[in-house]
Amino acid sequence: MAIEIGKIKASMPAPPPEKPKKVKQEVVQEQIDRSALEEERIYRRGVVTVKDIIAPASFEVKPTYLLLSGLYVRTLFVITYPRHIGLGWSSPLINLNKTFDVGMFFYPLKANIILKQLQKKVGIFEAKILADAEKGAPRDPIAETALRDIESLRDALTQGIEHFFQFSFYITIYAKTEAELGKYTEEVESLFGSKLIYTKTGFYQAEQGFNSTVPLGNDELMINYNMNTSPIAASFPFISSDLTSDNGILYGINRHNNSLILFDRFSLQNANSVVFATSGAGKSYAIKLEILRSLMMGTDVIVIDPEYEYKDLSDAVGGTFVNVSLASEAKVNPFDLPRGIGEGTKVDDIIRSAVITLKGLLRIMIGQPIGEGGRLGFTPGEDSLLDRALIETYAKKDITPDLTSLADVDPPTLTDFKDVLDGMEGSADLVARLEKYIDGTFSGLLNSPTNVEMSNQLVVFSVRDLEDELRPVAIYTIINYIWNVVRSERKKRILVVDEAWWLMQNEDSAKFIFALVKRARKYYLGVTTITQDVNDFLRSEYGQAIVTNSAMQLLMKQSPSAADAIQKSFHLTDGEKYLLLESGVGEGIFFAGQKHAAIKIVASYTEDQIVTTNPQQLLEIESAKKEFEASQQEEEAPVEETPVEQGQEEQVSVEAPIKTVSPEAVVPEPAVVETPAVSQNAPEPPVVEEGVIEPFDIEADAKEAEELAQQQQKAQDAATALLASEEEGKAEADKIRDSLSV
Repeated sequence: MAIEIGKIKASMPAPPPEKPKKVKQEVVQEQIDRSALEEERIYRRGVVTVKDIIAPASFEVKPTYLLLSGLYVRTLFVITYPRHIGLGWSSPLINLNKTFDVGMFFYPLKANIILKQLQKKVGIFEAKILADAEKGAPRDPIAETALRDIESLRDALTQGIEHFFQFSFYITIYAKTEAELGKYTEEVESLFGSKLIYTKTGFYQAEQGFNSTVPLGNDELMINYNMNTSPIAASFPFISSDLTSDNGILYGINRHNNSLILFDRFSLQNANSVVFATSGAGKSYAIKLEILRSLMMGTDVIVIDPEYEYKDLSDAVGGTFVNVSLASEAKVNPFDLPRGIGEGTKVDDIIRSAVITLKGLLRIMIGQPIGEGGRLGFTPGEDSLLDRALIETYAKKDITPDLTSLADVDPPTLTDFKDVLDGMEGSADLVARLEKYIDGTFSGLLNSPTNVEMSNQLVVFSVRDLEDELRPVAIYTIINYIWNVVRSERKKRILVVDEAWWLMQNEDSAKFIFALVKRARKYYLGVTTITQDVNDFLRSEYGQAIVTNSAMQLLMKQSPSAADAIQKSFHLTDGEKYLLLESGVGEGIFFAGQKHAAIKIVASYTEDQIVTTNPQQLLEIESAKKEFEASQQEEEAPVEETPVEQGQEEQVSVEAPIKTVSPEAVVPEPAVVETPAVSQNAPEPPVVEEGVIEPFDIEADAKEAEELAQQQQKAQDAATALLASEEEGKAEADKIRDSLSV
């Protein structure tokens, strides 16, 4: 009988249902985390990260360089150093106007390990020196020098003065073409080679070299050099000149490290200064700040102002402002002589020096082109004639070499000189040329005794109102007068010559200012020469000499046409040249002796209001001043009452309805007033008859009230404008402070 399996299975009882397995909590949490991570991965796949931003578009590795997004990249490493290296030896590299990365790695070593090695080296060198001595061989200076260096290093390591490191220095350079990369590599190798520091290029290690200079802290090249603490400290490229001192005035902020540039120009080998900048770069602003701060330190300042820019400064500090023009009352006599200039100076020497100076002035005034160069001058006969005439002019006023003092002499004038010259044979042409300065158009400038006082701490000579033809003559005469005053009394002084290129146009005036700059130090004088026409100034041989004899220089924003001349004259690097080209207003490079630093001129709000040269700001300040003065005058002006005949009554309609009343109705009630005691000799007050009322005019009273309201409104508007300008100045100062703190 066949057995049917299916029927047997159907007849069997069903097994009991299996119990569900319990899933562990950890497994559930793991599944949830995996799901969350998968969701996060899917989301982040469409999000831009920092890596995506900084990653190059392409990366191709070559044996000697990398191609990084089209840029050619090469890494160089230093393999050896000289016996001595100077502080900041890598600064020229930093000053290159190129794109590069620098990687420096320091691996400290234990002193006991190094001392053991140095001890072995000492034994080797001593044995060599002794062996040479026994053989009678000449001494080996290299071995002796190495032995001394090892011994001094052992002493320093033992005392803890020095520590020992393994030092790695890498530089990665970038270029747009392979040829440019090769040229850049040669430039860097030449720069290091000039300091006896030798470098090599990483062959088949271009990628490792690039990774070593990326800011990740990974040294994949591992090319080290044994070095102690002192030379390693000299290797830091972050070197900036610190011009902060205990004495002096604030010139500005050091843009390298945000320190203050405090300096005393009189602490240098000479106190002379030159300022070169384009128009609107802030040179006058910087010099005004120096003047203002120097006055606070007790220094006398004399300014030659060609554009009427120093008037507000002079008024603010109570200085003397002398406006020199043909019609002005201020006169300067070119024949003036210095009074007392110290013991040992003969009167004969003073007179001869004055004659030479006057001949230079006369060349500018009445000289004619001489020779191929066309320089102004005189023929030999004319020169001899003028020389004799000048000496006789002084003799006419009893000023002769046999005098013992010049304290009480009365110097001659240009008219006296013309009279003497007129009496000489062959002087007709010279007298005719001189006539316009005595009786002609220019007669009011040089033909009078000096009436200018130099006793104030700040004296400003303005020559704005003079014609261009007369400016060199006037500036020459003024500087000569100032020089006579300076020589008469030694005192700490600063002479500011603005727009000095006027003096460079004539050889005699250029020679005179150069002689003044050379001799100023002996009389405690510092000469500040300012110009915006840099090319003309430096093209003159005397201009170059003035720069050489000025220990302090301030270079501000320059035009591209003058940048090369500036770089050559001041030996600037390419980086410093481009810094001058890209500088903003009030920024530049400050030189003081052998030190220099990038500077930013800063001023307080009050100083800015005094020294600003911004035309818009000056108009706003002037407008605010006028409104304030007008409001003050209106408030102080007496109110005039319009008399009305007694008994006459007028009814006037005004904007507000006024009720017409009789005179009796407006008589005020008597008030109790405490009157002070009156002396018996005091005049009795006038007796007012009862019933007599002072007449008044309602229309005049209403008009007076309206005018008073307008005056108050104007005063309030002026005060609001002043407050607004002050808030703007404070906000600007805060911006400058914030930018410097970043």
